[in-house]
Amino acid sequence: MHGPFPGGTHMSSQLPPLAALRVFEVAARHLSFTDAGKELFITQSAVSRQIRTLESFLGCKLFVRMTRRIELTDAGKQYLQSIQAAFQAIAKATTKVRNYKDPQRVTVNVLPTLATLWLMPRLGNFTQAYPDIELRLITSIHPVDFHSGTVDVALRVGRLPGKVYQKNQPHIELEMVESWAGVRAEPLFADVLVPVIARRLLSQGAPLETPKDLLHYRLINTSSRKHAWPDWLGLHKLNYEKFKETVDFGHFFIALQAARDCKGVAIVPLVLLQQCDFRHELQCPFEPGLESAGEYYLLTGKDAAEDRSLRLFCKWVQSEAAQIRELASKIIHEAK
Repeated sequence: MHGPFPGGTHMSSQLPPLAALRVFEVAARHLSFTDAGKELFITQSAVSRQIRTLESFLGCKLFVRMTRRIELTDAGKQYLQSIQAAFQAIAKATTKVRNYKDPQRVTVNVLPTLATLWLMPRLGNFTQAYPDIELRLITSIHPVDFHSGTVDVALRVGRLPGKVYQKNQPHIELEMVESWAGVRAEPLFADVLVPVIARRLLSQGAPLETPKDLLHYRLINTSSRKHAWPDWLGLHKLNYEKFKETVDFGHFFIALQAARDCKGVAIVPLVLLQQCDFRHELQCPFEPGLESAGEYYLLTGKDAAEDRSLRLFCKWVQSEAAQIRELASKIIHEAK
């Protein structure tokens, strides 16, 4: 029985020692046996031995050894181009296998507070409707890399490229994706900032009749949206620098809890306040301001339309978001 190569030979007999091949690629890239050894965590002499092994297998010299440096021969240059392409193909194939996606699994990358207050409490409805679809949740505030193959859909807040915003709209510092190439963005809901204070704290402290009265209270900041308070106060002709007493927290759900615990006045997106199960303990002393320069989006990659599970999840998210948009004015009225 013949093998896959002419004359009954097998692929393994045509391949050079793979360890030596790897050493050659690194040494050729650095044009230094010493630097190659450092990258590969082996000695210079071990690099030299691997190169001699490979040259012996090939029957030709790959490097010209000089007094203080090395250079590639013409054969070495040609060989380097070919094996670098091969290594790139191996890396691509490895990534593809490692990121192999079960067609019934959807990986969702979502902001921590949005996951805690909005998405997680609703997921039971989705899994009940689609028990065959497995959801994998990742929480992060960092830009999403759809080209890595590790995420199918993301829920983010930020600015949309090419969209024009007003100069006085509150800033959103977060970048939504690493690259917009092939990414589709569908709006979910606006980002509207509202100050909130515990009813208990307000009943014991100074009245909040105008935004200037906030000077009597500690302001609660969220580190991922550091411009929230300065921008909101700026809309009311107030300088944030005059507010000496402030405290910072990492996420909006922690800021909301701090407000509930009478630590000060927090400023949070209205959509997150809507989902807070202790919102009846909080009060919105002022009307919502301008919508921020950006909004919440459902982001998908270029292959989303071909994935049944992903299509169903996105449709469900949009349906849930529509219900939230209808409740916005009701929540503000309740929090008065």
